[in-house]
Amino acid sequence: MTARSVEGDGDDCTNRTVTAASIAAVRSGKLRRLRHEAIATLMQNGTQTDQRQIERFDVLIVGAGISGIGAAHHLQTRCPHKTYAILESRAAIGGTWDLFRYPGVRSDSDMYTLGFSFRPWTAPKAIADGASILQYVRDTAREFGIDEHIRFGTRVTRAQWSSDASEWTVEATRDGAGVHYRCNFLFMCSGYYDYANGYTPHFAGIESFRGALVHPQHWDAQLDYAGKRVVVIGSGATAVTLVPELAKTAAHVTMLQRSPTYIVAAPSEDRLADALRKISAEFAYAATRWKNILFGMAFYAFCRRYPERVKAFIVGAVRRTLGAAYPVERDFAPAYGPWDQRMCLVPDGDLFDAIKAGRASVVTDRIDAFVPDGIKLESGAQLPADVVVTATGLNLSVLGDLAITVDGRRIDLATTLAYKGMMFSGVPNLALSMGYTNASWTLKCDLTCGYVCRLLNFMARHGYTQCMPRDDATVERAPMIDLTSGYVQRSIDKFPKQGSKAPWRLYQNYLLDVMSLRFAPVDDGVLAFSGPERRAERLPALAD
Repeated sequence: MTARSVEGDGDDCTNRTVTAASIAAVRSGKLRRLRHEAIATLMQNGTQTDQRQIERFDVLIVGAGISGIGAAHHLQTRCPHKTYAILESRAAIGGTWDLFRYPGVRSDSDMYTLGFSFRPWTAPKAIADGASILQYVRDTAREFGIDEHIRFGTRVTRAQWSSDASEWTVEATRDGAGVHYRCNFLFMCSGYYDYANGYTPHFAGIESFRGALVHPQHWDAQLDYAGKRVVVIGSGATAVTLVPELAKTAAHVTMLQRSPTYIVAAPSEDRLADALRKISAEFAYAATRWKNILFGMAFYAFCRRYPERVKAFIVGAVRRTLGAAYPVERDFAPAYGPWDQRMCLVPDGDLFDAIKAGRASVVTDRIDAFVPDGIKLESGAQLPADVVVTATGLNLSVLGDLAITVDGRRIDLATTLAYKGMMFSGVPNLALSMGYTNASWTLKCDLTCGYVCRLLNFMARHGYTQCMPRDDATVERAPMIDLTSGYVQRSIDKFPKQGSKAPWRLYQNYLLDVMSLRFAPVDDGVLAFSGPERRAERLPALAD
């Protein structure tokens, strides 16, 4: 074996002829381990290699969170002839669930739809805490040997496509030094917000505040809030998670919001799943997953068609919980329609329990300025505070702010059209794994990963090395993310656009996406394929 096995055609590591038996071996993990050991031996022997060697893979995955781990499993199961690596900027697996460490952090979707399609969630809690989700993701990576493919501490900064070579050159930094990788296909699984900085608006007088100030994205584990007066600024998923948790030990917690958010209480455990789990964990997971998918789709459709009826139902449920004397219209009746922004889920109504117990309260007002011992409101009232938590949102990031060039031409993603919500007009061999805004993130990512595998197998069979969505000037353009939330509106102009018709339109509908991504032809007349100079590998029949 020579250096070409690492830097040349990635399939040299596994031989050009792949038999059905070898695919079975890959799926069991045996061939994958042999390949890993061979490459390790090569590097140890130093045969025609040195530290400047550029590693080449068929596919590079960026991000080792729930999206990236799912992508890796799909690749090694459905495209066993493809080599891959995962580039992760952080030092650990987990993505969002490793980043956020604030008290009470938990999912805002049920784990039967947020979990992986290929590995059942078996814990009793349907609305799980962050630590349990993180362990689930890490256990999955270890169980399937995915952790062996991860390059930690590797932050991707630039990707340059060469049509002549049919490959991406990916630039990254690791330990302060530049590193490079090459791949035929780049799969971005790094989410859509900035991990480095959360969003905090400018508040007048904030420098005069004598208490502790913290953003949930950068939580200080040493922060002592026990017995103290805490103000949480915000009313989104993070705020409604923090308030009941902090209220367990704080003197009092106030959720300060400019305007209300739809908040829905739901059981933290699923009775159907608990009953079916006695028969089979796999069956319980599959059945509950489909039950929750269909219910979520039906509820979303009902919200969009009958917004006033849904609003009355949600606000009425809060009124019944907090009592007729509580000013529900002021604090829990938004001016916008249901699903114009994401709804907040509170398991077992813990936020409402904290309010009823007097340990927490909600104030709907605007901030005039910070003062040394709290916050002065525009109404003239003042909130005393020892600790202020700015749960004021996230900053969105398009492909992790990756700089992209195609044949030397810089790509402005804001001018591109999003093909099936995952690829971009004028950009070859690149896909983005991005979840739903109205359902669990992983549902859409799972479909995206399956489609990418179909695409790669199609290209391998036909000898293609390049694929690219062709722009359609006839479609009307619209924002890629159709939410009115502040964190979306601040950055949406940087994102690719969606179109007015398929395959450019994002329907936010799981069943429609199943038809489009699992069953529709890969060669649909919109994707342009090229690269016949590299003949098809002689592979056994692989389903698209």
